[in-house]
Amino acid sequence: MSAPPEPQLERAVSRWQIVGLSINDVIGSGIYLLPAATVALLGPFSLWGVVAAGFVVALLVLCYAQAASYFDEPGGSYLYAREAFGRFAGFEIGWMIWLTRISSAAALSNALADAVARFWPWAGHDIGRVAIIVVSLGFLTAVNVAGVRSAARTGVILVIGKLLPLLLFVAIGAFYVDLDLAFSGVRPDPHDLQRMGEAALLLLYAYAGFENIPAAAGEYKNPRRDIPFALITMIITVTVIYGAVQFIAQGTLAGLASSPTPLADAAASFGGVALALILTVGATISILGTNSNTMMMGPRFLFALARDGYGPKILAHVHPRFRTPAAAIVTQGLIALALALSGSFVQLALLSMTTRLFAYIGTAAAVIVLARRFANRPGALKLPGGPVIPVLALLLCLALFASASWQNIAAAGIAFAVGAVIYLLPRKDQVR
Repeated sequence: MSAPPEPQLERAVSRWQIVGLSINDVIGSGIYLLPAATVALLGPFSLWGVVAAGFVVALLVLCYAQAASYFDEPGGSYLYAREAFGRFAGFEIGWMIWLTRISSAAALSNALADAVARFWPWAGHDIGRVAIIVVSLGFLTAVNVAGVRSAARTGVILVIGKLLPLLLFVAIGAFYVDLDLAFSGVRPDPHDLQRMGEAALLLLYAYAGFENIPAAAGEYKNPRRDIPFALITMIITVTVIYGAVQFIAQGTLAGLASSPTPLADAAASFGGVALALILTVGATISILGTNSNTMMMGPRFLFALARDGYGPKILAHVHPRFRTPAAAIVTQGLIALALALSGSFVQLALLSMTTRLFAYIGTAAAVIVLARRFANRPGALKLPGGPVIPVLALLLCLALFASASWQNIAAAGIAFAVGAVIYLLPRKDQVR
């Protein structure tokens, strides 16, 4: 008798659910801190910086959209680099982006505890902080193990919960904007390259997360068509929301640059304590929503690596009942928990931003190769200008990487070297 077939991933996520997941992955804690930080760095040019960043990040988004139109397999950045440059390059990109997902999950868990502590001080210290981190990561891990349908639905519910406070902030605040205040302040020195580089990394962090969406392509109903649509819809939506929020914050709150909770403080200035509380709760939901996506997408990189022969074979298994990579999900949850309990939000966020650039660089370069190989594939997305957009995106990423601190570059280099060692020790049952 032949052995029963291995359980397969379930293709259950629809086009508009992917749109919701992509927005959920990008709009996180960044938007609640972005207005103050950008004003501190860019002064009256902050609004234009936020909008310009959206257009610049769109170059990367288009690279991912084009690459996603060629494949219906899971893996995202790992898959694109592997197909374009071979197994080693693919492995290193997959390894680095998985580390990004772990550090992001840990950082967001710490940020969630900080956000909850604003209206429940017990959550900011000792056992309370540990409880928030453990319960949130445990809940998100369980939801993702239970099935991709439940994970997608949870993500969509959370994105609605995070967008409503922001839309309310914009709708009410529009009646209180002072144009003179919105565009006042000290103009930055354009020759201060360190300051400009810091602003660029900050803005990129606020727009980051979109690269995770193709990782779960094996569980989307029509990934080659729906992922490009979702990514393009996302970057337009997020740029409009970020620009509107930045404009309202700049035009309603004097001393915005020094505010630790800029949106809540701006909301209190024109909407009172009730609106400030809504924005604070919205920040909490926003962080939880982004971490929900992190816990959904991250294990798909680990699953793809294990399926290709790297790491314990159990990580490549699909749960026979839930049809999810349950072992990979639980593994990521446990490692993220250990990191979250041992590190701070700032340390973990900086690590995630530096390692994330490896995925961007790999994908932008891969698209140049894949576009030639799959030029005639039916349904493939074709970008205007041929290689112009990928080349511009690649140059952007290299410049951003060069602006990172030497400590973060060194940490990323060590992680890369560890990955190289792991690559040399594949399992004997490696299938590709």
